[in-house]
Amino acid sequence: MKKFAIVAGEPRSINTEIITKAWKKLSKFEKKKIFIIGSYSLIKSQIKSNKIKILAHKFEEKFKNNATSMPIMDVPLNFKNSYKIPNKNSSKYVLKCLDKAHQLSSENKIIGFINCAIDKKNNFKLKKIGVTEYLSKKNKLKNSEVMMIYNKKLSVVPLTTHISIKKVSRNLNKLLIQKKVETIYKNYKKIFKINPKIAVLGLNPHNDEFRPNSEEKKIILPAILKLKKLKYNVSGPFSADTIFMDIKKYNIVLGMYHDQVLTPFKALFKFDAINITLGLNYLRVSPDHGTAENIIGKNKANPSSLIKCIKFF
Repeated sequence: MKKFAIVAGEPRSINTEIITKAWKKLSKFEKKKIFIIGSYSLIKSQIKSNKIKILAHKFEEKFKNNATSMPIMDVPLNFKNSYKIPNKNSSKYVLKCLDKAHQLSSENKIIGFINCAIDKKNNFKLKKIGVTEYLSKKNKLKNSEVMMIYNKKLSVVPLTTHISIKKVSRNLNKLLIQKKVETIYKNYKKIFKINPKIAVLGLNPHNDEFRPNSEEKKIILPAILKLKKLKYNVSGPFSADTIFMDIKKYNIVLGMYHDQVLTPFKALFKFDAINITLGLNYLRVSPDHGTAENIIGKNKANPSSLIKCIKFF
């Protein structure tokens, strides 16, 4: 039985609450496939402070999960107050957990991992990039990794991910669009056993009427035409203000920047989704929500997105 890991993620967060709530809802078979990568003492402390009735134990690779106690592969982080950890310590801890999951996945000891939410603004390495980009560098990829937010009715992909709006236009190019579509096609077919139908959006309102100097005319449309010649099922560019009214025709909407596709997607599906990184040498998914510091300890966190991640494996 191939195992996978859940990376505990940001210590100042709802992560321990959703992990434990998810654990309680899993079958014995599912529990035997999972272990947590994180601080044993920290998670135990948070379980106690949240008044959660659950057993946990330290876990090593050679051990078997017994499904009665939650296994934790220990990444040490010791603080008396488990929710007031300094940024410097929290940042290093998060990266150590991610690096451990990457190592185990790369060595084929696990089939991949789920990483729980991380607060990038508190992390010195992830401030300017996201986890997707961090892991792509670990996998020695360049511009071929894809962040796909998946729901069985529709998935969305931002061509550019965690960059400011003013930088989007200058980061667009035909080769980038082609690389992303190739990655989407190869991995979507591998995972879901179908060739996806992809709708590509323009950048500007109403596609800037396809003016000669527009990104649509110079970059996006030529890239689509090239992909069509290569027998990829892509259409567009479509105007972003209407495409989500007609989602039944497509499996994936590829947008030019993060909020162009994530905002309407979340309006439609809320948190009924998971984040899948395509193009890595292993599976990596994450729940489609943040750290939610405002509800820590209030027993309000919803584990449904994490459960969807677990069932994806």
